[in-house]
Amino acid sequence: MTFKHLLAEAKITPAELVGDAEVAGVTHDSRQAKSGSLFICMPGMTRESEGFIPDAKAMGAGAALVHSGEGMRLAVEQGLAAALIPHTGEMFSDAAWRVCDVFFEHPTRQMKVLGVTGTNGKTTTAWLLRDLLAHLGFRAAYLGTLGFHLPGEEREIDNTTPFAVQLYNLLAEARDKGVQALAMEASSHALAQHRLDGVEFDCGILTNITQDHLDFHGTMESYAEAKHRLFTGLPLQTQKRFVGAFNVDDPIGQRWALEQNGPSLTYGIKSSEVDLRGVPLLVAVDRIRMRLEYRGDVEVEVPLGGSYNVENTLSAVAGLLATGFHLEEIAAVLPKVRPVPGRFEAVRNDRGIGILVDYAHTPDALEKLLDSVRDLNPSRIITVFGCGGDRDRTKRPKMARAASERSELTVVTSDNPRTEDPQAILDEVKTGVDVGRESVAILDRREAVAYAIGQAKPGDVVVIAGKGHENYQILGRTKHHMDDRELAREALR
Repeated sequence: MTFKHLLAEAKITPAELVGDAEVAGVTHDSRQAKSGSLFICMPGMTRESEGFIPDAKAMGAGAALVHSGEGMRLAVEQGLAAALIPHTGEMFSDAAWRVCDVFFEHPTRQMKVLGVTGTNGKTTTAWLLRDLLAHLGFRAAYLGTLGFHLPGEEREIDNTTPFAVQLYNLLAEARDKGVQALAMEASSHALAQHRLDGVEFDCGILTNITQDHLDFHGTMESYAEAKHRLFTGLPLQTQKRFVGAFNVDDPIGQRWALEQNGPSLTYGIKSSEVDLRGVPLLVAVDRIRMRLEYRGDVEVEVPLGGSYNVENTLSAVAGLLATGFHLEEIAAVLPKVRPVPGRFEAVRNDRGIGILVDYAHTPDALEKLLDSVRDLNPSRIITVFGCGGDRDRTKRPKMARAASERSELTVVTSDNPRTEDPQAILDEVKTGVDVGRESVAILDRREAVAYAIGQAKPGDVVVIAGKGHENYQILGRTKHHMDDRELAREALR
Protein backbone atom coordinates (compact mmCIF):
# COMPACT_ATOMS: atom_id res chain seq x y z
CA MET A 1 0.00 0.00 0.00
CA THR A 2 1.30 3.46 -0.81
CA PHE A 3 1.47 6.19 1.81
CA LYS A 4 -1.21 8.29 0.07
CA HIS A 5 -3.49 5.28 -0.27
CA LEU A 6 -2.98 4.41 3.39
CA LEU A 7 -3.93 7.93 4.48
CA ALA A 8 -7.01 7.88 2.23
CA GLU A 9 -8.15 4.48 3.54
CA ALA A 10 -7.69 5.73 7.11
CA LYS A 11 -9.82 8.79 6.24
CA ILE A 12 -7.02 11.20 7.18
CA THR A 13 -6.66 14.59 5.52
CA PRO A 14 -3.20 15.99 6.34
CA ALA A 15 -2.56 19.69 6.72
CA GLU A 16 0.30 19.16 4.26
CA LEU A 17 1.36 16.18 2.14
CA VAL A 18 4.57 15.81 0.11
CA GLY A 19 5.59 12.82 -1.99
CA ASP A 20 4.54 9.18 -1.89
CA ALA A 21 6.16 5.84 -1.07
CA GLU A 22 5.31 2.18 -0.61
CA VAL A 23 4.71 1.37 3.07
CA ALA A 24 6.02 -2.00 4.26
CA GLY A 25 5.82 -1.44 8.03
CA VAL A 26 4.88 1.08 10.71
CA THR A 27 7.02 2.09 13.71
CA HIS A 28 7.46 4.94 16.19
CA ASP A 29 11.01 3.84 17.08
CA SER A 30 13.67 4.94 14.58
CA ARG A 31 15.87 2.05 15.69
CA GLN A 32 13.25 -0.43 14.51
CA ALA A 33 12.71 1.18 11.11
CA LYS A 34 13.44 -0.97 8.08
CA SER A 35 13.18 -0.68 4.32
CA GLY A 36 9.80 0.86 3.48
CA SER A 37 8.84 1.78 7.07
CA LEU A 38 6.46 4.58 7.89
CA PHE A 39 8.02 6.44 10.83
CA ILE A 40 5.29 7.91 13.05
CA CYS A 41 6.78 10.77 15.10
CA MET A 42 4.69 10.49 18.25
CA PRO A 43 4.63 13.79 20.19
CA GLY A 44 5.23 13.83 23.92
CA MET A 45 7.95 11.21 24.04
CA THR A 46 10.96 11.74 26.36
CA ARG A 47 12.92 13.33 23.52
CA GLU A 48 11.50 15.17 20.53
CA SER A 49 10.66 12.31 18.18
CA GLU A 50 10.95 14.33 14.98
CA GLY A 51 14.66 14.74 15.71
CA PHE A 52 15.07 11.03 14.94
CA ILE A 53 13.84 11.36 11.34
CA PRO A 54 17.42 11.15 9.92
CA ASP A 55 18.01 7.98 11.97
CA ALA A 56 14.80 6.42 10.65
CA LYS A 57 15.82 7.37 7.10
CA ALA A 58 19.23 5.75 7.62
CA MET A 59 17.49 2.53 8.68
CA GLY A 60 15.40 2.50 5.48
CA ALA A 61 12.21 4.42 6.31
CA GLY A 62 10.43 5.79 3.26
CA ALA A 63 7.74 7.99 4.84
CA ALA A 64 7.04 9.98 7.99
CA LEU A 65 3.94 11.18 9.80
CA VAL A 66 4.94 14.39 11.57
CA HIS A 67 3.27 16.86 13.93
CA SER A 68 5.08 20.18 13.26
CA GLY A 69 6.30 22.36 10.44
CA GLU A 70 9.90 21.74 11.52
CA GLY A 71 9.32 18.00 11.36
CA MET A 72 7.83 18.38 7.88
CA ARG A 73 10.86 20.36 6.70
CA LEU A 74 13.28 17.79 8.11
CA ALA A 75 11.42 14.84 6.57
CA VAL A 76 11.34 16.44 3.12
CA GLU A 77 15.05 17.35 3.39
CA GLN A 78 15.75 13.66 4.08
CA GLY A 79 13.86 12.66 0.95
CA LEU A 80 10.94 11.05 2.78
CA ALA A 81 7.30 11.19 1.78
CA ALA A 82 5.72 13.17 4.60
CA ALA A 83 2.33 14.15 5.99
CA LEU A 84 1.70 16.80 8.62
CA ILE A 85 -0.97 16.24 11.25
CA PRO A 86 -0.87 19.10 13.80
CA HIS A 87 -0.48 18.15 17.45
CA THR A 88 -3.79 19.76 18.37
CA GLY A 89 -6.09 17.99 20.80
CA GLU A 90 -6.35 14.35 19.76
CA MET A 91 -5.73 14.95 16.04
CA PHE A 92 -2.33 13.27 15.90
CA SER A 93 -3.08 10.30 18.16
CA ASP A 94 -6.32 9.77 16.23
CA ALA A 95 -4.38 9.71 12.95
CA ALA A 96 -1.78 7.34 14.40
CA TRP A 97 -4.25 4.61 15.40
CA ARG A 98 -6.27 4.97 12.20
CA VAL A 99 -3.17 4.50 10.05
CA CYS A 100 -2.13 1.46 12.11
CA ASP A 101 -5.60 -0.10 12.07
CA VAL A 102 -5.80 0.15 8.27
CA PHE A 103 -2.20 -0.94 7.62
CA PHE A 104 -2.53 -4.00 9.88
CA GLU A 105 -5.98 -4.81 8.45
CA HIS A 106 -8.04 -4.35 11.61
CA PRO A 107 -6.41 -7.08 13.74
CA THR A 108 -8.91 -6.99 16.61
CA ARG A 109 -11.85 -7.73 14.31
CA GLN A 110 -10.39 -11.17 13.86
CA MET A 111 -10.25 -12.25 17.52
CA LYS A 112 -12.26 -11.98 20.72
CA VAL A 113 -10.94 -9.06 22.78
CA LEU A 114 -11.78 -8.64 26.48
CA GLY A 115 -10.64 -5.44 28.19
CA VAL A 116 -10.30 -5.04 31.96
CA THR A 117 -10.21 -1.67 33.69
CA GLY A 118 -10.39 -0.56 37.32
CA THR A 119 -8.01 0.44 40.10
CA ASN A 120 -7.39 -3.02 41.52
CA GLY A 121 -7.70 -6.49 40.06
CA LYS A 122 -6.95 -5.69 36.40
CA THR A 123 -3.87 -7.88 36.15
CA THR A 124 -5.31 -10.88 37.98
CA THR A 125 -8.61 -10.70 36.10
CA ALA A 126 -6.92 -10.45 32.69
CA TRP A 127 -4.49 -13.24 33.61
CA LEU A 128 -7.38 -15.50 34.67
CA LEU A 129 -9.27 -14.68 31.49
CA ARG A 130 -6.33 -15.69 29.32
CA ASP A 131 -5.88 -18.93 31.29
CA LEU A 132 -9.58 -19.77 31.18
CA LEU A 133 -9.85 -19.04 27.46
CA ALA A 134 -6.89 -21.34 26.81
CA HIS A 135 -8.55 -24.14 28.80
CA LEU A 136 -11.74 -23.50 26.84
CA GLY A 137 -9.84 -24.39 23.66
CA PHE A 138 -8.79 -20.99 22.32
CA ARG A 139 -5.32 -19.87 21.32
CA ALA A 140 -5.30 -17.05 23.88
CA ALA A 141 -2.99 -14.14 24.65
CA TYR A 142 -2.52 -11.64 27.48
CA LEU A 143 -1.35 -8.02 27.32
CA GLY A 144 -0.78 -5.94 30.44
CA THR A 145 1.36 -5.32 33.51
CA LEU A 146 2.99 -8.75 33.29
CA GLY A 147 3.99 -8.21 29.65
CA PHE A 148 2.87 -9.69 26.34
CA HIS A 149 2.09 -13.41 26.55
CA LEU A 150 1.42 -15.44 23.44
CA PRO A 151 0.97 -19.22 23.39
CA GLY A 152 4.44 -20.57 24.18
CA GLU A 153 6.23 -17.22 24.50
CA GLU A 154 6.27 -14.08 26.60
CA ARG A 155 8.11 -10.77 26.76
CA GLU A 156 8.23 -7.60 28.82
CA ILE A 157 6.72 -4.34 27.58
CA ASP A 158 7.33 -0.80 28.85
CA ASN A 159 3.72 0.18 29.61
CA THR A 160 0.70 -1.71 30.90
CA THR A 161 -1.00 -0.57 27.70
CA PRO A 162 1.46 0.41 24.94
CA PHE A 163 1.09 3.47 22.74
CA ALA A 164 -0.89 2.94 19.54
CA VAL A 165 1.94 2.13 17.13
CA GLN A 166 3.54 -0.50 19.37
CA LEU A 167 0.11 -1.77 20.41
CA TYR A 168 -1.03 -2.38 16.83
CA ASN A 169 2.23 -4.13 15.98
CA LEU A 170 1.59 -6.48 18.93
CA LEU A 171 -2.06 -6.99 18.00
CA ALA A 172 -1.11 -7.83 14.42
CA GLU A 173 1.57 -10.22 15.65
CA ALA A 174 -0.97 -11.97 17.87
CA ARG A 175 -3.43 -12.27 14.98
CA ASP A 176 -0.73 -13.56 12.60
CA LYS A 177 0.33 -16.20 15.16
CA GLY A 178 -3.18 -17.57 15.31
CA VAL A 179 -4.43 -15.95 18.51
CA GLN A 180 -8.20 -16.27 18.72
CA ALA A 181 -8.82 -14.45 22.00
CA LEU A 182 -6.97 -11.66 23.81
CA ALA A 183 -7.38 -10.51 27.40
CA MET A 184 -5.85 -7.10 28.01
CA GLU A 185 -5.63 -4.51 30.75
CA ALA A 186 -6.97 -1.06 29.93
CA SER A 187 -5.12 1.46 32.10
CA SER A 188 -6.48 4.90 32.90
CA HIS A 189 -3.39 6.52 31.31
CA ALA A 190 -3.95 4.62 28.07
CA LEU A 191 -7.66 5.42 27.94
CA ALA A 192 -7.06 9.13 28.67
CA GLN A 193 -4.32 9.29 26.02
CA HIS A 194 -6.47 7.45 23.44
CA ARG A 195 -3.90 4.64 23.09
CA LEU A 196 -6.69 2.05 22.87
CA ASP A 197 -8.76 3.85 20.26
CA GLY A 198 -9.69 1.57 17.38
CA VAL A 199 -9.36 -1.64 19.39
CA GLU A 200 -12.59 -3.54 18.81
CA PHE A 201 -13.56 -4.99 22.18
CA ASP A 202 -16.17 -7.69 22.61
CA CYS A 203 -16.41 -6.99 26.32
CA GLY A 204 -15.24 -4.42 28.88
CA ILE A 205 -15.00 -5.31 32.58
CA LEU A 206 -14.96 -2.80 35.45
CA THR A 207 -13.45 -4.21 38.65
CA ASN A 208 -13.65 -1.14 40.96
CA ILE A 209 -12.67 2.53 41.23
CA THR A 210 -10.57 3.77 44.16
CA GLN A 211 -7.82 6.38 44.45
CA ASP A 212 -4.78 6.04 42.20
CA HIS A 213 -2.80 8.08 39.65
CA LEU A 214 -4.07 11.47 40.83
CA ASP A 215 -0.62 12.82 39.94
CA PHE A 216 -1.65 12.29 36.30
CA HIS A 217 -5.43 12.76 36.34
CA GLY A 218 -5.67 15.49 38.99
CA THR A 219 -9.07 14.51 40.37
CA MET A 220 -11.01 11.33 41.06
CA GLU A 221 -13.65 12.53 38.61
CA SER A 222 -11.09 12.81 35.81
CA TYR A 223 -9.59 9.44 36.74
CA ALA A 224 -12.97 7.72 36.66
CA GLU A 225 -13.97 9.40 33.41
CA ALA A 226 -10.82 8.11 31.72
CA LYS A 227 -11.78 4.55 32.64
CA HIS A 228 -15.37 5.16 31.57
CA ARG A 229 -14.17 5.62 27.96
CA LEU A 230 -13.83 1.81 27.71
CA PHE A 231 -17.63 1.63 27.99
CA THR A 232 -18.63 4.83 26.21
CA GLY A 233 -16.15 6.04 23.57
CA LEU A 234 -14.53 2.81 22.42
CA PRO A 235 -17.74 0.83 21.69
CA LEU A 236 -18.56 3.52 19.10
CA GLN A 237 -15.43 2.49 17.17
CA THR A 238 -16.31 -1.20 16.79
CA GLN A 239 -18.47 -3.22 14.46
CA LYS A 240 -18.89 -5.82 17.20
CA ARG A 241 -21.64 -6.23 19.77
CA PHE A 242 -20.03 -4.76 22.89
CA VAL A 243 -21.11 -5.87 26.39
CA GLY A 244 -20.11 -4.07 29.58
CA ALA A 245 -19.60 -6.14 32.76
CA PHE A 246 -19.83 -4.07 35.96
CA ASN A 247 -18.99 -4.86 39.58
CA VAL A 248 -22.00 -3.25 41.25
CA ASP A 249 -20.60 -3.71 44.76
CA ASP A 250 -18.63 -0.62 43.70
CA PRO A 251 -20.83 2.54 43.68
CA ILE A 252 -19.35 3.77 40.40
CA GLY A 253 -19.86 0.36 38.82
CA GLN A 254 -23.48 0.45 39.95
CA ARG A 255 -24.00 3.86 38.36
CA TRP A 256 -22.25 2.98 35.12
CA ALA A 257 -24.30 -0.19 34.74
CA LEU A 258 -27.49 1.89 34.90
CA GLU A 259 -26.08 4.41 32.41
CA GLN A 260 -24.69 1.86 29.95
CA ASN A 261 -26.02 2.47 26.44
CA GLY A 262 -26.09 -1.13 25.26
CA PRO A 263 -26.07 -4.65 26.70
CA SER A 264 -24.52 -5.11 30.13
CA LEU A 265 -23.98 -7.71 32.82
CA THR A 266 -23.82 -6.93 36.53
CA TYR A 267 -21.96 -8.93 39.15
CA GLY A 268 -21.08 -8.76 42.83
CA ILE A 269 -20.74 -10.51 46.15
CA LYS A 270 -22.66 -8.17 48.46
CA SER A 271 -25.37 -7.09 46.03
CA SER A 272 -28.39 -9.34 45.68
CA GLU A 273 -29.84 -7.66 42.56
CA VAL A 274 -27.16 -8.83 40.11
CA ASP A 275 -26.93 -11.07 37.07
CA LEU A 276 -23.95 -12.98 38.51
CA ARG A 277 -23.40 -13.44 42.24
CA GLY A 278 -20.46 -15.02 43.99
CA VAL A 279 -20.78 -16.58 47.43
CA PRO A 280 -17.47 -17.47 49.14
CA LEU A 281 -17.64 -20.77 51.00
CA LEU A 282 -13.97 -21.26 51.92
CA VAL A 283 -11.00 -18.89 51.69
CA ALA A 284 -7.51 -20.27 52.38
CA VAL A 285 -3.96 -19.14 51.67
CA ASP A 286 -3.82 -21.15 48.45
CA ARG A 287 -7.43 -21.91 47.41
CA ILE A 288 -10.98 -20.60 47.32
CA ARG A 289 -14.26 -22.46 47.22
CA MET A 290 -17.27 -20.46 46.09
CA ARG A 291 -20.77 -20.76 44.69
CA LEU A 292 -21.55 -19.00 41.41
CA GLU A 293 -25.20 -18.01 40.85
CA TYR A 294 -26.21 -17.18 37.27
CA ARG A 295 -29.44 -18.65 35.88
CA GLY A 296 -28.81 -21.53 38.23
CA ASP A 297 -25.82 -22.15 40.47
CA VAL A 298 -22.63 -24.16 40.59
CA GLU A 299 -19.95 -24.72 43.24
CA VAL A 300 -16.30 -24.38 42.22
CA GLU A 301 -12.84 -24.54 43.79
CA VAL A 302 -10.13 -22.21 42.44
CA PRO A 303 -6.38 -22.55 43.22
CA LEU A 304 -6.01 -18.90 44.30
CA GLY A 305 -5.67 -17.64 47.87
CA GLY A 306 -7.17 -14.66 49.66
CA SER A 307 -10.67 -13.23 49.87
CA TYR A 308 -10.07 -10.47 47.32
CA ASN A 309 -9.39 -13.18 44.73
CA VAL A 310 -13.04 -14.11 45.12
CA GLU A 311 -13.76 -10.74 43.46
CA ASN A 312 -11.10 -11.25 40.80
CA THR A 313 -12.44 -14.71 39.95
CA LEU A 314 -15.95 -13.28 39.74
CA SER A 315 -14.73 -10.50 37.41
CA ALA A 316 -13.20 -13.05 35.05
CA VAL A 317 -16.33 -15.21 35.08
CA ALA A 318 -18.47 -12.13 34.38
CA GLY A 319 -16.31 -11.25 31.38
CA LEU A 320 -16.66 -14.71 29.89
CA LEU A 321 -20.42 -14.80 30.47
CA ALA A 322 -20.70 -11.38 28.79
CA THR A 323 -18.74 -12.74 25.83
CA GLY A 324 -21.19 -15.60 25.36
CA PHE A 325 -19.76 -18.54 27.30
CA HIS A 326 -21.96 -20.72 29.54
CA LEU A 327 -21.54 -20.96 33.32
CA GLU A 328 -21.12 -24.75 33.26
CA GLU A 329 -18.23 -24.70 30.79
CA ILE A 330 -16.50 -21.90 32.73
CA ALA A 331 -16.92 -23.77 36.02
CA ALA A 332 -15.37 -26.89 34.49
CA VAL A 333 -12.06 -25.10 33.78
CA LEU A 334 -11.81 -22.80 36.83
CA PRO A 335 -9.92 -25.43 38.90
CA LYS A 336 -7.19 -25.46 36.21
CA VAL A 337 -6.13 -21.80 36.40
CA ARG A 338 -2.62 -20.85 37.55
CA PRO A 339 -1.87 -18.33 40.32
CA VAL A 340 -0.69 -14.93 39.10
CA PRO A 341 3.01 -14.11 39.67
CA GLY A 342 3.41 -11.59 42.49
CA ARG A 343 -0.26 -11.58 43.47
CA PHE A 344 -0.80 -13.20 46.89
CA GLU A 345 2.23 -15.32 46.02
CA ALA A 346 3.47 -17.50 48.87
CA VAL A 347 7.18 -17.95 49.64
CA ARG A 348 7.23 -21.43 51.12
CA ASN A 349 9.47 -22.22 54.11
CA ASP A 350 9.87 -24.67 56.97
CA ARG A 351 9.76 -22.11 59.81
CA GLY A 352 6.01 -22.17 60.23
CA ILE A 353 5.55 -18.57 59.08
CA GLY A 354 3.53 -17.34 56.14
CA ILE A 355 5.29 -15.06 53.66
CA LEU A 356 3.21 -13.41 50.95
CA VAL A 357 4.44 -11.17 48.13
CA ASP A 358 1.82 -8.94 46.52
CA TYR A 359 1.66 -6.02 44.09
CA ALA A 360 -0.80 -4.00 46.22
CA HIS A 361 0.34 -0.38 45.83
CA THR A 362 -2.80 1.66 46.50
CA PRO A 363 -4.58 2.25 49.83
CA ASP A 364 -7.61 0.23 48.76
CA ALA A 365 -5.51 -2.66 47.41
CA LEU A 366 -3.45 -2.79 50.59
CA GLU A 367 -6.58 -2.76 52.75
CA LYS A 368 -8.10 -5.63 50.76
CA LEU A 369 -4.86 -7.58 50.84
CA LEU A 370 -4.43 -7.29 54.60
CA ASP A 371 -8.10 -7.99 55.25
CA SER A 372 -7.69 -11.16 53.19
CA VAL A 373 -4.67 -12.14 55.28
CA ARG A 374 -6.62 -11.44 58.51
CA ASP A 375 -9.32 -13.81 57.29
CA LEU A 376 -6.69 -16.57 57.50
CA ASN A 377 -6.47 -16.04 61.30
CA PRO A 378 -2.70 -15.51 61.68
CA SER A 379 -1.14 -14.89 65.09
CA ARG A 380 0.27 -11.59 63.85
CA ILE A 381 0.51 -9.70 60.55
CA ILE A 382 3.86 -8.03 59.79
CA THR A 383 3.63 -5.74 56.77
CA VAL A 384 6.51 -4.38 54.71
CA PHE A 385 5.64 -1.67 52.19
CA GLY A 386 6.76 1.60 50.61
CA CYS A 387 5.49 4.17 48.12
CA GLY A 388 6.89 4.96 44.69
CA GLY A 389 8.55 8.24 43.83
CA ASP A 390 7.26 10.63 41.13
CA ARG A 391 3.75 9.32 41.75
CA ASP A 392 0.62 10.40 43.64
CA ARG A 393 1.92 11.79 46.97
CA THR A 394 -1.51 12.05 48.58
CA LYS A 395 -1.81 8.27 48.91
CA ARG A 396 1.41 7.90 50.97
CA PRO A 397 -0.04 8.56 54.44
CA LYS A 398 -3.19 6.65 53.43
CA MET A 399 -1.09 3.61 52.61
CA ALA A 400 0.60 3.86 56.02
CA ARG A 401 -2.74 4.13 57.77
CA ALA A 402 -4.12 1.13 55.88
CA ALA A 403 -1.06 -0.95 56.81
CA SER A 404 -0.66 0.10 60.45
CA GLU A 405 -4.35 -0.28 61.30
CA ARG A 406 -4.31 -3.86 59.99
CA SER A 407 -0.88 -5.05 61.15
CA GLU A 408 0.73 -5.84 64.48
CA LEU A 409 4.03 -4.57 63.07
CA THR A 410 4.48 -2.22 60.11
CA VAL A 411 7.85 -1.90 58.39
CA VAL A 412 7.99 1.19 56.17
CA THR A 413 10.68 1.08 53.48
CA SER A 414 11.52 2.15 49.92
CA ASP A 415 9.60 1.07 46.85
CA ASN A 416 10.75 2.60 43.54
CA PRO A 417 12.06 6.05 44.59
CA ARG A 418 12.76 7.06 41.00
CA THR A 419 13.99 10.67 40.97
CA GLU A 420 12.73 11.58 44.46
CA ASP A 421 14.78 11.49 47.66
CA PRO A 422 13.97 8.07 49.24
CA GLN A 423 14.20 9.47 52.78
CA ALA A 424 11.77 12.28 51.92
CA ILE A 425 9.26 9.72 50.62
CA LEU A 426 9.67 7.66 53.78
CA ASP A 427 9.07 10.74 55.95
CA GLU A 428 5.80 11.49 54.11
CA VAL A 429 4.66 7.88 54.43
CA LYS A 430 5.36 7.79 58.18
CA THR A 431 2.96 10.68 58.86
CA GLY A 432 0.07 8.27 58.29
CA VAL A 433 1.19 5.52 60.67
CA ASP A 434 -1.23 4.90 63.52
CA VAL A 435 0.68 6.16 66.58
CA GLY A 436 -0.83 3.42 68.71
CA ARG A 437 0.64 0.61 66.58
CA GLU A 438 4.16 -0.78 66.45
CA SER A 439 6.15 0.37 63.43
CA VAL A 440 9.69 0.85 62.22
CA ALA A 441 11.19 2.64 59.21
CA ILE A 442 14.10 1.01 57.36
CA LEU A 443 15.17 2.75 54.17
CA ASP A 444 16.94 -0.19 52.50
CA ARG A 445 14.31 -2.65 51.22
CA ARG A 446 16.58 -5.69 51.58
CA GLU A 447 17.22 -4.83 55.24
CA ALA A 448 13.52 -4.15 55.80
CA VAL A 449 12.47 -7.57 54.45
CA ALA A 450 15.19 -9.28 56.51
CA TYR A 451 14.06 -7.43 59.65
CA ALA A 452 10.39 -8.38 59.15
CA ILE A 453 11.14 -12.05 58.58
CA GLY A 454 13.57 -12.03 61.51
CA GLN A 455 10.78 -10.77 63.78
CA ALA A 456 8.27 -13.40 62.61
CA LYS A 457 7.35 -16.40 64.76
CA PRO A 458 5.42 -19.55 63.85
CA GLY A 459 1.82 -18.63 63.07
CA ASP A 460 2.69 -15.12 61.87
CA VAL A 461 2.26 -13.90 58.29
CA VAL A 462 4.75 -11.48 56.72
CA VAL A 463 3.24 -9.46 53.87
CA ILE A 464 5.69 -7.80 51.46
CA ALA A 465 3.59 -5.37 49.43
CA GLY A 466 3.98 -2.98 46.54
CA LYS A 467 6.19 -4.64 43.96
CA GLY A 468 4.83 -8.14 43.45
CA HIS A 469 6.16 -9.62 40.21
CA GLU A 470 8.64 -6.77 39.61
CA ASN A 471 12.25 -7.92 39.67
CA TYR A 472 13.79 -4.46 39.87
CA GLN A 473 13.96 -1.26 41.88
CA ILE A 474 14.08 2.08 40.08
CA LEU A 475 16.65 4.51 41.51
CA GLY A 476 16.81 7.73 39.56
CA ARG A 477 15.97 6.56 36.04
CA THR A 478 17.86 3.26 36.31
CA LYS A 479 16.44 -0.18 37.05
CA HIS A 480 18.47 -2.29 39.47
CA HIS A 481 17.74 -5.97 39.99
CA MET A 482 15.62 -6.56 43.10
CA ASP A 483 12.93 -9.18 43.59
CA ASP A 484 10.91 -9.35 46.82
CA ARG A 485 10.64 -13.14 46.52
CA GLU A 486 14.41 -13.41 46.32
CA LEU A 487 14.82 -11.00 49.26
CA ALA A 488 12.49 -13.19 51.33
CA ARG A 489 14.38 -16.39 50.51
CA GLU A 490 17.67 -14.65 51.25
CA ALA A 491 16.33 -13.53 54.63
CA LEU A 492 15.13 -17.05 55.41
CA ARG A 493 18.62 -18.40 54.76
